[in-house]
Order: sequence, then structure tokens, then C-alpha cells
Amino acid sequence: MEIIGGVDDYRAVNLANWEQRAPAHAASPDYGVDRFIADPSYLSDVVRFDLPRLGDLSGLRGVHLQCHIGTDTLSLARLGARMTGLDFSPAALAEARRLAAATGTGIDYVQSDVYDARVALDGQEFDFVFTGIGAICWLPDIRRWASVVASLLRAGGRLFLREGHPMLWSIDERMPDRLAIEFPYFERPEALVWEDETTYVQTEARFTANVTHTFSHALSETVTALLDAGLDLTLFAEHQSVPWEALPGQMQRGDDGEWRLLDRPWRLPLTYTLHATKRSPD
Repeated sequence: MEIIGGVDDYRAVNLANWEQRAPAHAASPDYGVDRFIADPSYLSDVVRFDLPRLGDLSGLRGVHLQCHIGTDTLSLARLGARMTGLDFSPAALAEARRLAAATGTGIDYVQSDVYDARVALDGQEFDFVFTGIGAICWLPDIRRWASVVASLLRAGGRLFLREGHPMLWSIDERMPDRLAIEFPYFERPEALVWEDETTYVQTEARFTANVTHTFSHALSETVTALLDAGLDLTLFAEHQSVPWEALPGQMQRGDDGEWRLLDRPWRLPLTYTLHATKRSPD
């Protein structure tokens, strides 16, 4: 059951949750770790979905914020980028490093909270920042995040973001026969506090750290934060699909691995892709 609460301990609460779930995610067939090891051309579903929008990454230096177990990071490396992955979970990074080693891929992994990324990465500047789906909802302050992104990009460098749509996050998934708006669309000073004994992949693992804190960020808030941080929007697309069964009982999975509403899918945007480029100094 979800409740509204404070944000003081959001990081510690979320870290405990991810520490337990990262090994289960790596062991689950849903992340396809074995396929990455067996097939050097295999890419994650998230990266494959955005291939038409990513462009040529050959030789570019990229940093993947909130990289989790590194499947998207590895996929970007396979597209020719020189990748660094950053995450706050030691357990997730252990799995990411294990996967990189098993595939013979040179990826640097750094443990840090995303808000501390500039310091953790020694002030490096990158050609692109990548943030995969289901990331910024764990952060309370979208403007602070945008400032971090800008600080990590060289002039002319690009942000690649695909994220769950804030309209999707506002829907109450407990009502399988309707789309009912229940949760915030706009950023709030309070966290949404959830308790869930499961996780979003197939696993028989059992967990004891089951509370998470999440945060909403309106599209306008995200775009404005990036503009104010010195980036210009270069691509924006809303999608009728999402990589997991976000609304149980109301969705079907397509051949591309994406889930869509069964009934009139055009009613609700489920994810979006956003690209933005850092302005050159005047």
C-alpha cells in the first residue's frame, strides 16, 4: 500500500531495496544476461527501441547515469561508444562489472549517488549522457538532476533520455478495468512511499527490504530544468509502449518486447524519448 511521506531517508531506503534486487535481476531471464554473453551483437530492449534515434555513437565517450546492472551500458558500448556507468548500488555494480568481464568489454563503473556524479567522475566531460527508463522517478529534485547532466557534458554534448511518462506514473495500476488518475503528475515535496515484496522481473527470490520512495516530474518541469541548465531540446517523442507490464490486466506484449494497452492505446502516453544538446559558451 502506498502512502505519502517525507523524503529525508529516500536514498537509504531505496538503496536497501536495490541492493537486494540487483542479484535477482541479473539472474532473471528478463535482463538477458546469458544472451549478452552468448551473442556479441545482442542489445537490450531499451537501447534497441531507440536505435533510430540514437545516431552514430562510434568513438564517443558516454556516461550512463543510474546504470543498474549495466545491460544498457554494455549495449551502448556495443554500438561503438566508450562507456562509463554510474550507480549508487554496490550490488548492481558488482553485477555490471561481472557482465562486462564475461563479455570482454572495457567499461568503467563508478559508485556514486547521481547528484554527486560530477565529483565522483573527477570533473570529466562526456560526449553524451544516457539515462534509461525508470531512473529519474527515484530522484526528488529534477532541477538538480538537470544541473548534474549539464555539468557532465562538453559543449555540444547530448543527453539521451527515455523515461516512463508522468501520465503513466499518475495511473492507479490496481484498477485493471479502467485508467484512473490517482497519483501526482507534478513534482511534489513529498515522496510516494511504496511497499512491495516483489520486483518487476521473473524471480523466485524473496526480499525483506520492500519499501521504496519515488517522485513525479511533469514533462514541463523536466524540459524547463534542462533548458535552464543550458541545454536545448533537439528531439522529443511520446510512445504508446513501455518495456514492462506497467498496467497489469490492461496490456499485451508485442513482438518487439514492448507492452501496449489492449483497449485504445492512443489514450495514454506510456514513455517518452528526449534528446537535448548542451549550448556552447557565449
